[in-house]
Amino acid sequence: MSEQRKLSRREAMRMLAAGGGGLLLVHCGPIKPPAGQKSDYDWTKHQWAYAIDTTKCIGCNACMRACRAENNVPKGVYRTWVERYQIDAEDHVYVDSATNENFVFAPSSVRAVKAFFVPKMCNHCEKSVCNQVCPVGAAYHTKDGAVLVDHGRCIGCAYCVQACPYGSRFINPELHMADKCTWCYHRITKGLLPACVQSCPREARIFGDLADPKSKLSVILKQNRYRVLKPEMGTHPRCFYLGLDREVV
Repeated sequence: MSEQRKLSRREAMRMLAAGGGGLLLVHCGPIKPPAGQKSDYDWTKHQWAYAIDTTKCIGCNACMRACRAENNVPKGVYRTWVERYQIDAEDHVYVDSATNENFVFAPSSVRAVKAFFVPKMCNHCEKSVCNQVCPVGAAYHTKDGAVLVDHGRCIGCAYCVQACPYGSRFINPELHMADKCTWCYHRITKGLLPACVQSCPREARIFGDLADPKSKLSVILKQNRYRVLKPEMGTHPRCFYLGLDREVV
């Protein structure tokens, strides 16, 4: 048997291209806890989840600014964003987002009879499609419920970007690898809230531990008044929405 060697990113991409729709099998080894968490953090004792109360969001985009500052998100890409929904008298739905560098919604000419804001992000699905299509095991679940990207393995093939039904993944233009919301994993494993949650002036974003039945999030979800995006996909998202209108896509 020939000696095993580590594939470079260029070699792996070439093999993917040559193989067409075939499966590239690469030995990846076991997933280890991400770096940066507390030394005494036990990821088997938590089950993190997220909720968004759309009735409280005011579209200020403080969450987007906080996310960019905390995670050094490059210009032109976003780990979280806020959509503005406007419905006119004829039930036409108009959707836009403040993806300019000032994170400010443009003046609207829509004669809306109803308008609201919906923050969006990675849904950290329990049955995530992105994990299933990754050919090198770079997309993975942590034992405490998060879906992350191992940049030590990612080859930037963008399979996960195309597969995500929520449009939450992107290729980082600086790293040239897949990127997404991590729930600020480097913060939550140190007992801190995600930056977007901490920055929200209306407490529209709620983060909590489902392993704790007394946590605010656990109490809210027990009321069964939430919805998830694209339930027909069967991905079992860990991002729950309160007050979500039927027009939301």
